[in-house]
Order: sequence, then C-alpha cells, then structure tokens
Amino acid sequence: MCFMAHSKNRATDGKITYPPGVKEISDKISKEEMVRRLKMVVKTFMDMDQDSEEEKELYLNLALHLASDFFLKHPDKDVRLLVACCLADIFRIYAPEAPYTSPDKLKDIFMFITRQLKGLEDTKSAQFNRYFYLLENIAWVKSYNICFELEDSNEIFTQLYRTLFQVINNGHNQKVHMHMVDLMSSIVCEGDSVSQELLDTVLVNLVPAHKNLNKQAYDLAKALLKRTAQAIEPYITNVSKHDILYNDNDERLQVVKLLAKMFGAKDSELASQNKPLWQCYLGRFNDIHVPVRLECVKFASHCLMNHPDLAKDLTEYLKVRSHDPEEAIRHDVIVSIVTASKKDLSLVNDQLLNFVRERTLDKRWRVRKEAMMGLAQIYKKYALQAEAGKEAAKQISWIKDKLLHIYYQNSIDDRLLVERIFAQYLVPHNLETTERMKCLYYLYATLDGNAVKALNEMWKCQNMLRHHVKDLLDLIKQPKSDSYSKAVFSKVMVITRNLPDPGKTQDFVKKLAQVLEEDEKIRKQLETLVSPSCSCKQAEVCVKEITKKLGSPKQPSNPFLEMVKFLLERIAPVHIDTESISALIKQVNKSIEGTADDEDEGVSTEQAIRAGLELLKVLSFTHPVSFHSAETFESLLGCLKMDDEKVAEAALQIFKNTGSKLEESFPHIKSVLLPVLQQKAKKGPPRQAKYAIHCIHAMFSNRDTHFAQIFEPLHKSLDTDNMEQLITPLTTLGHLAMLAPEQFAAPLKSLVANFIVKDLLMNDRIPGKKTTKLWVPDDEVSPETLAKIQGLKLMVRWLLGVKNNQSKSGNSTLRMLTAILSSDGDLTEQGKMGKPDMSRLRLAAGCAVLRLAQEPCYHEIITLEQYQLCALVINDECYQVRQAFAQKLQKGLCRLRLPLEYLAVFTLCAKDPVKERRAHARQCLVKNINLRREYLKQHAAVSEKLISLLPEYVVPYAIHLLVHDPDYVKVQDIEQLKDIKEALWFVLEILMAKNENNSHAFIRKMVENIKQTKDGQCPDDPKINEKLYTVCDVAMNIVISKSTTYSLESPKDPVLPARYFTQPDKPKAANVLGAVNKPLSATGKLQTKLSRMETISNASSNSNPSSPGRSKGRLVSQKKTAHSYTLPF
Repeated sequence: MCFMAHSKNRATDGKITYPPGVKEISDKISKEEMVRRLKMVVKTFMDMDQDSEEEKELYLNLALHLASDFFLKHPDKDVRLLVACCLADIFRIYAPEAPYTSPDKLKDIFMFITRQLKGLEDTKSAQFNRYFYLLENIAWVKSYNICFELEDSNEIFTQLYRTLFQVINNGHNQKVHMHMVDLMSSIVCEGDSVSQELLDTVLVNLVPAHKNLNKQAYDLAKALLKRTAQAIEPYITNVSKHDILYNDNDERLQVVKLLAKMFGAKDSELASQNKPLWQCYLGRFNDIHVPVRLECVKFASHCLMNHPDLAKDLTEYLKVRSHDPEEAIRHDVIVSIVTASKKDLSLVNDQLLNFVRERTLDKRWRVRKEAMMGLAQIYKKYALQAEAGKEAAKQISWIKDKLLHIYYQNSIDDRLLVERIFAQYLVPHNLETTERMKCLYYLYATLDGNAVKALNEMWKCQNMLRHHVKDLLDLIKQPKSDSYSKAVFSKVMVITRNLPDPGKTQDFVKKLAQVLEEDEKIRKQLETLVSPSCSCKQAEVCVKEITKKLGSPKQPSNPFLEMVKFLLERIAPVHIDTESISALIKQVNKSIEGTADDEDEGVSTEQAIRAGLELLKVLSFTHPVSFHSAETFESLLGCLKMDDEKVAEAALQIFKNTGSKLEESFPHIKSVLLPVLQQKAKKGPPRQAKYAIHCIHAMFSNRDTHFAQIFEPLHKSLDTDNMEQLITPLTTLGHLAMLAPEQFAAPLKSLVANFIVKDLLMNDRIPGKKTTKLWVPDDEVSPETLAKIQGLKLMVRWLLGVKNNQSKSGNSTLRMLTAILSSDGDLTEQGKMGKPDMSRLRLAAGCAVLRLAQEPCYHEIITLEQYQLCALVINDECYQVRQAFAQKLQKGLCRLRLPLEYLAVFTLCAKDPVKERRAHARQCLVKNINLRREYLKQHAAVSEKLISLLPEYVVPYAIHLLVHDPDYVKVQDIEQLKDIKEALWFVLEILMAKNENNSHAFIRKMVENIKQTKDGQCPDDPKINEKLYTVCDVAMNIVISKSTTYSLESPKDPVLPARYFTQPDKPKAANVLGAVNKPLSATGKLQTKLSRMETISNASSNSNPSSPGRSKGRLVSQKKTAHSYTLPF
C-alpha cells in the first residue's frame, strides 16, 4: 500500500514518461504513427515484471493515461487492441493492486477488454496472435478477479461469458479453449456466489438448439461445468441436470409432462422463481425425440393463456417448431397459437400470428388447412363480430387478404377451402341479406388489389363450373348416341378437374351423371340450383334435398356424397341473387347520399363508392340475371346522372353486361335510358362515350337507327380547330366503326383518309411545351396529342371491325404506324412536338400494331421490319412507354390472341436497366409458357396448331429478333455477345427449367436446323447471316452448358417459320419450314385475365435514368418523311 501511495504522489505531477524512443501519444498524431508508438509501449510493458519497482513508478502516469476515454473509446480497432494488451500487462505488473482506484474506471476498463476479446472470432486475422496474447495474459493473471469488489461485477462477468461463448469456433485450438475455461472457472470458483444471469449464460449453450448452432460453445460450457462442478452444483437444480445430461427418451418425456403441468398451472410462479429450470424446459422444444417436442408444443397454448408474460420466451421456440420436419408438430404449433388467440387476442403477439400465416403455404395439406381455418376463425371473431374492439380488428385486418391470396395456389384443395372460408367466415352466407351485403361491401372496399383479383377469379371459376354443370344437364336431356357419350364424358372430365383428387372423383362424377339420367327429381333440383334466377334461399333448399336424396343412414361414410357436396358447395349461389343485388345497390346509394357508416368501417366514402361500383361491375359479369329488377335499373340510372365520372362509367358497364332483356322486360327504363346513352355518346367523357355505344349495341334491337342518329351529327361536326371537343367524337366514331363497319363503310373510308390522316395526323398545329421530361401525367397531355391518339385508335378499330384487307387499308395503316415509331413519335418531323407527346404517340402506335397483330388477316401483312420496330417499343427510352407496352403485350399473349413470335419480344427486356421491368418481363414469360403448356395438355386435338402454341417455338423468333437488334452491330464484339447471351438465357432459363418431353434436345435440334438456313429477311446479306450463325452458336453454348440431356434424340423434328428463315442448304426428308405462325381464333382462346401491374413512375423527373438507351441505327429504309406516305383508303 505504501508503494501505491507513493505512486499516487508521483502521479499528481501529471508528467507522462514514455519508454525510450517513444514520443508523446495524443490525438495530434496520425493513426499509423499512434499504432507504431503503441507497439513500442506494448513491448516495454511485455518485458516488465512485478519486481521492476523503479520502472513501475516511472510509467505509472503512462498506465493512467492509457486508461483514459481517449483510448478506451478510440475508433480504430488496432489502437484499441494495443491499448488492451498494455492494460492486461499493467494488471499483471502492478498486481495485486491495480493503479486504478475508481470503481467506474475499473468497470470501463474491463468492459473495454471484453469487447476486444471479440477479435478472437477471426482466427485468420493478421492480429489474431495479439488477441490470443490478451486472452492468455488475463487468464493467467486472473485479472477479472479484481471485479469481485465492484457493485457491477455481475454485469462485467456476464458480458465476458457471453462474449467468449459467442466467439469460440472450430478454428480455435486447444490452447484457446483452455485459457477460456481458466478465465471463466476462476470467476466461478473464487467468487462468493454465482448469479442466476451468469448461470443462464452458461446453461443456454447446453440446449440442443444452441448445440446445433455452435458445437464449440457447447463443449466450452460442458468443460466449464466439469471444472467448476463443486462450486456451481448448488446453483443448478437436480431436474435441469437430469434434463440436460440424461438420454432416456421415456424418462425425459415424463419429466417434460410433469414440468408442463407445473409451469402451465394458472397460479404457478415456477418460471419466474427458477429461471434455469425454465430455460432447460424451453430447451426441450428442440429435443431430438418427437413426442417430447410434441408435448412441449401442446403445452404452449396453456402457458400462453395462463402466463402471457412468458409469450416472449415461447415465441422463439415456437418459431423453430413451426418449421419442424414433423407434420404433427407443425400442425400442433398452429393449434396452440390459434387456441390462445381465440380465448384472447392480446395473449398472442404479431410474431406468433405470423407463424400461422406462414404455415398457410406449408407443403402438407393438413397443416395448411389448420392454418387457414385458424386464421378464418380469428378473423370472424375479432373483425366481423368485433369482440375485442376496433384496435384488435385492425391488428388482424391482414387475415382477409392473406386468405384470399391463397386462391392463387395451384392446389384445388386450397382453392376450395378459400371458397368455403369466404362463405362461412369472411362473408357468412347465413347472415340476413342486408347485413350480408353490407359485410361484402366493406370487405371488398378494404381488400388489397391482389385479394380483389382473387375474389373476382373465385366468382368467375364458380360461375364457369355452374355453366359446365348446366351443360351436362342439357346433354343428358338429348337422345343417346355415340356423340352423346363422348360429349358427356368430355363434360365429366371438365367438372372433375374442378374438384379435389381428380383421379378418384372422375368415377363419382360419372356416377352422378348416371343418377341425373335416372332420377328426374334430383335433375330438377340441380337445374333449379344452376339456373341464373335461383335465389339464395332456393339454393339452400335444393342442396338439402339433393344431399338428403343421395345420402344413406346405413352408410355414414360416403365418398360419393362428399364429392357431390363439394360440387354443390362450389355452384350454389349462397351470396348473390336479385334481392342481394338490390340490397347492395342500396348500400352504395347510402354511401352516395352520405348516410352510410363508411368512416366507422375504416374506409372513406369515395373509396367505398368506387369499390361498391367495381363490385357491382364484377357481379354483372358473373350474375347478370340477378340485376334484372326495376329497382336495380332505376338505381343505376341515378348513378348515370351523377357528376362523378367513375360512378357513371361503372354504371354504364353494368348496363352493358346486364341489359340484354331490358328492352322487352323494362320498356319504361329503356325510354329514359336511351336519350342518356345518346347524349353521353355525343358529348360525354371519352370512356363514358365508349361504354354508351356498347350499351346501345348490347341492349337495343334497332341499333342501326340509334347508331345513325349518333354517327351523322358527329361526323359532320368534326373540326380540328377545337381539339378538346374532338376527343369524345373520335372515341365514339371509333367504336361505331368497330361495331358497325358495314353500316358506315363509305363515310368511314373518307373520314380516315381525309380527316384522320391528312388533317389530324399529318399536321402539328400547336407547338408542344419544351421540356426534358419524357412523360407527364394524363391531365397534362395536350388535347392535340389526345386527339391524334384517338385518331389512331379509330383507324385500328375500323380495321378490326372490317376484318379483311381487300382495300389494302391495313397495309397503309401499318406503314403509318411504323412511320410514327421510326420517327420517334414526331410523324411530321417538324420538331414542334414536345417529348412527352412523342412518347404518347410511340406508345399508341406500338399498341396499335399489337391490336392489329391479333387479327389473322392483318398479322399476315405485318412485315418483319414492322414487327421488329414494334418490338423495340419495349426498349423505349421512356419508362412508362416500356411499362404500358409490356402490359398490352402480356394481355394479348395471355388471351392466346397474339402470335407466338410476340412472346419473343420479352427477350429484349433482359437489358432493361430497371430491375422491376426485368422481373415483370420474366413473370410474363413464365406465365405465358405455363399457360401454353397447360393449354396443350387440356387440348390434345390442337396438334396442327403446335407451332402457334408450343413454348419452345419461341426460340427461333428470339434468335431472329436478336440478330436484327440495332444494338448488335459488331458481330464478334465480346460485350455485345454478352448481351446476346444474357437475352437468350432470359428466355431459355425458363424454357429449360423443366425438360418436358426431352425439350432440351428439341431446342438443340431447332438451333442446329436454323444454322442450315439463311436469314429470311436478308438472305443475301453476309453480315446478317454471320450474325444469325453467331447468335445460334451462343444459343447452342447455353443449351450445352446448362443441360445434360441435350444430346439425346429430339422427340420430333422442329418446324421453322418460313418467313424468318430460308430453305435449308441440305434438303431433309422432313419438312423443316412451316407456315407462318397464326394466332388462335376467338373460339380457341383461353378465358384468362391479365393482372394489372403496379410499377413506379418517373413522371416527375427531368432526367430519365431508366432508359435502356436503345439506338436507332436500323431500318432506315422505313424512316420516310410523312409527306411520302399515300394512303389508298
């Protein structure tokens, strides 16, 4: 103590003595210089021993200086490490009394040294030896024992233990392990007590979950317990030791069951009183023995209900068990969480509910079903019945969206369960009509976009199945013949695909068809059920009667009856009938009048009205007959007269879908409606004008007269002096041209040639705003541009109405459209147009070509150059143009209306700089490829259209398109070839994901065949042909490198499109070239809807970083001045 007093006196003079050759260490020097000086200090202290009294006194101020905050909080890890090594040696040299007397300073120093020990984790670090020296030093000296007298000793020791258990790994040798055990055991053996927290830090490493994560930490804890067994034993209960150290499964299971009762009992405080035992019990959630894990999971619900404070501890272990390889355990995790939730939602946190959410996508049906039903029950209790108030309802509002999203899954079981959940939990069918429609109204208004699409799809699928059953009933009434049997079998197969387990169900549906033939009563009941006029109450009676008639008390388990119940459940109209539609419209009217509870239901009035009309619009497709009431039509008439454009627009669409019998059944409605429609067609907003024309076409018998009354005044009043007043007339005339091309043949021809082309498109009257923006919002687009777009649409609609190219108008229109594309949207090339207007016209022209390509007579006349110009729109410099064009392209492809070569256009998206656009293009490719494969499976008789449908046939089109890509200039340029490879892999990756019918060999054969031909577009151009063979080589390289089956025999000889490639050099026995790919006729198309894509917009930005920078170096011959175009209409 005398020495320390003397030292302190020396310390008061404040002068710091450094070792020879070491200058002052302060913040005035660079980091590198500081490290160099500290290394010399480290060497000095390392060489000192406890007997160096003179040196100890000499360097006391330096020792105090090194413990200052400047060093302890220094940002550089090398500086901190060197200081820690110095401090470790200082404790060794000055032992047993440290030169630091402040408890706070000692705590700071030891917490600092502990933090430096984290560097032991990286055994390959250049500084590892120095970290090892630090560990060795403090372990040998037992430096941490100084902290026993400190108030915060437990915090220091716990942090040290945690750090050592975290850093130890399989890269450490025995010496590291030994020093860690030495350091930790000295604290346990030489201290007065072992805190609960410190004990937990050791024992947690012995539970299986942690053992699996870090075996070395487990070994370290085990060695520590062995070394300190005598000292630590009083602190560990016999049960926890038994649980950890013994391996008898049955014995462990009995202990777990006993502990589960003890911990889960309502008034039990065991978990808080004996934390080690609780931690050991939690460890059994990760037990190797399945019954033990199962017992723990079952106990969780009791624990959650009786001890909510333990939810946090349970959450982590239930998370692991929710991914357990055992189906029964995953199932019981859901049961436990749902059981607790149903008792009180506040007992479970969002994380636990999220585990249930995740299991709705489990690989096992039993688990998925439990999760979906559990969420449905929670939703009904807390959202519909609001048993825990608005906050609880808000907390689980996501459930309705999640459950409906599951309808996107491929499994028919999932889809059927979603339908059942919708009918029983989301909108319970047993509610009184007004209440049921109010429930549906606000559900629809609060669903997210994808859930809305899923619900619409659900109604569409149910409606389609209802039609299939109606068709089957109609067939059964017909006289029997060979064709009758085939037709019935075909319809049975279609119905089977809409029920679970089609393999077994097929026989049951056949049996049902037989029952329907023999039993007239059941047939009548089923006819009533599928009748469009069937009410919800009638449906309930019919279902009961049919199941009662088919059931048998002697046969309680009847698979046939179960199948029939499934079918009836899908086709019975339990929600929508005439009364329901009337109630729904009243609910919409309440919102319009401002008397509804919109705000209380969590939606704005505007949102509720829009959603309500959208809902009515969807139902008008699936349940049109339910709208046939005077009350409903009168309410819709009221909507037509409202100022809100969207409301009137929706009402028009509903009239169009439901008004087929209006003229004869509701003449008083017709007399009021017709003048409104005529007025909207002439002077309403463009979209309303469009739907007004379609309403007249769908609803009235003498439509020619009504059309003439609209056409004549509009045709005569067209005037380019007032562009704003021109948009609606052009829209109306365009739809009249499509619906009645023959009626107005002569005036339309003149209108297109003289007014649309010469007056409107060939003149730029008003100079566009000078801006660097490529896109502006719709309301900022100039009226002249909007009029030009409508003019283009009118031309296309007229051609689509005519559906023939006898007058060569199609050729002229295509030349006009491609002229717009090749001139960047500025057809006259006078430089008057603004960039946003040019972008709009490029988009309109590209989409117009896509529309024409869907009609076979126009697809045939689209030249390859025109097709390629159209394709390049997907690489337009404007993001919004690329986005909108891709959506139009996808829409045509999904309907199987666009030829297969247009699928190849998505190949060009590989180089799009925006990640979302590439992802969208990939989704489109995946969807279209799967769509076509599924179509071919279901329609085996379309083999003659194989070249139009088989997805692999997109490869020749993709190759040809890339050959003529204007960015591909230098044939052998490495960077350009990388782009080509990336583009090819963009489509080949999806095609080659499944080697169906040895498709890899088929693709390889196709590429080989192309190499035997020349480019059909430029057969005599050696550079183009060299490009063709080079791209083929790249494609071949991809196939060879990514497939192991490419060398097998191709299942069939590929047929190449004759327009794209010449005859092969070496004639082959099989025909290598085929007719031009044509789109399917309307009768052969699939009934699938395009999902709307939500993407970002750069409308407000001046620059456009999302442009692919597509060059314009190709097809110069297409680029002529506008004046050189003559249009022989």
